[in-house]
Amino acid sequence: MKRILVVDGDTGVRARIAKHARMEGYDVTEAGDGETALSLSRQQNAFDLMVLAVNLPGMDGFTVLKAVRTFSAIPVLILSSKNTAEDRIHGLELGADDYMTKPFSARELLLRISAILKRCSTLASEEAEVLRSGGLVLDLTARRVEVDGRQINLTPREFDLLTVLMSHTDVAFSRKRLLDIIWGGELSTDTRTLDTHIQHIRCAIVPYSDRIVTLRGVGYRFEKE
Repeated sequence: MKRILVVDGDTGVRARIAKHARMEGYDVTEAGDGETALSLSRQQNAFDLMVLAVNLPGMDGFTVLKAVRTFSAIPVLILSSKNTAEDRIHGLELGADDYMTKPFSARELLLRISAILKRCSTLASEEAEVLRSGGLVLDLTARRVEVDGRQINLTPREFDLLTVLMSHTDVAFSRKRLLDIIWGGELSTDTRTLDTHIQHIRCAIVPYSDRIVTLRGVGYRFEKE
């Protein structure tokens, strides 16, 4: 049974999400503020996904997400009352896997949750369980990344992006193709978000950053050793 943490300061909204998620067979834990959410998410392998509202008492959802990404790669679906491109991009750049606006359809929310969990599960069940490039190691089953024996944290999107590149060494990927693969076509023209994710990955995998090569006017390629 998949475990979901629902974080929202609105008791009614939180209860509604929890009710429908439980009806779909999910094990749901609720939190009404960011501090509680952080405390719960620090528990080892406590949850498979977090539904995180931006508007929270005290610490807002974006701050919570930024903090979570320092220690966990748990998939996060952001809920916000704002429907601006700036807020959506900000959430994705912080490491959110999806972004929905309120009011929302409970059915659509559950479909998005299912899609995120399915994507993570599919990537983890690839034939090659471990990808290696020198001291850079991706364990697809555990969704763990190591650099020279040191474990590092990548967001789920960053992990998926690095997996695609490392699974196809010396293959040139256009920006649009990568956006289609990782974001399902939702951000087909938003190359800034993709470039930001690549930058984060490069910073995390030093000294192997130069394995990800920028192809000017095209996209990216992961080079063999």
